[in-house]
Amino acid sequence: MTDVFLNPGFDNHEQVIFVNDPAADLRGIIAIHNSVLGPAAGGCRMQPYESVDKALYDVLRLSRGMTMKSSVAGLPLGGGKCVIIADPNSPGKKARLKAMGKHVQRLGGRFWTAIDMGVGPEDADIMAKECDYIFARASEYSDNFNPSHFTALGGFHGIRAVAHHLRGTDELRGLRVAIQGVGATGAELTRHLVDHGAVVTVADVNESAVSQLVDQYSVTAVDPSIIHTLDVDVFAPCALGAVLNDTTIPELKASAVCGLANNQLERAEHGQNLFDRNIAYVPDFVVNAGGMMGASTVIFSTPNRENALADIEGLFTTITTILERSQDEGKPSEYIAEEMAKKRIYACV
Repeated sequence: MTDVFLNPGFDNHEQVIFVNDPAADLRGIIAIHNSVLGPAAGGCRMQPYESVDKALYDVLRLSRGMTMKSSVAGLPLGGGKCVIIADPNSPGKKARLKAMGKHVQRLGGRFWTAIDMGVGPEDADIMAKECDYIFARASEYSDNFNPSHFTALGGFHGIRAVAHHLRGTDELRGLRVAIQGVGATGAELTRHLVDHGAVVTVADVNESAVSQLVDQYSVTAVDPSIIHTLDVDVFAPCALGAVLNDTTIPELKASAVCGLANNQLERAEHGQNLFDRNIAYVPDFVVNAGGMMGASTVIFSTPNRENALADIEGLFTTITTILERSQDEGKPSEYIAEEMAKKRIYACV
């Protein structure tokens, strides 16, 4: 296995913990990137990684992204993440979640975790049986609200900002958007956009999820392998990361990229590639911050959904500022957004 310190995802992380529980068939990793602004926070992802090295790379990049996300969003939180190396649809999921919860509990509040790919709000409640440091739990929302909808709402306001940047108005009627991935957040983003008159095309490897959206809304479906190549205004990656790479970027016909997937750039220089092609890019850790802004308040305050929704709407202004600065200063938007995040962190050191 690759040395943690030599892993390309390592970025001066404060702590990386490999966790194991043979009785629960748990193998996982907890990564705390930075806790200058507050306790590290980030979701728990369950995925059947091909190797421990790939799981390590993912958790390192994701935890760093959480640091950037919480800082830009103005939250008193640091960045962390945990991953469970397993298929979320395989038997024994409950035992693995409880076992991971015990490991998080041992950190005594230094790290809080929540929902992510393969781990939903009900799963968060299972973890909470063994851990006091779990947020975005189903039981926190008496009206069956899914906290992933906070993330989708942030994506909606992000695309409003993109529309304003491209067309001088945040009116979405007629705006062409291609959504890659229609899980909980992608599907909810689709609803918001259709309700506001956007012309939406969707794709997902889950054919039943696509069929449901096609039946429910006036959307078009295409094969997942070509969704990024469509001639649209906005390409919205809402599935796995690293979708913006040496292969896909030259194939893009969209004027902008604004989606909810984490770590969309395979490598840092791909942000420059997008800028050089005059494609407006909204950094993922900014536009998908709505989930943290809405669900994480239980860590440091009294949750208030109305206030959270208002804060998430503020992403429109943040993203507009980033895109304008990128254009005015001649720098990739990823650089601008990270500069904003690091400035706040350094001010607290």
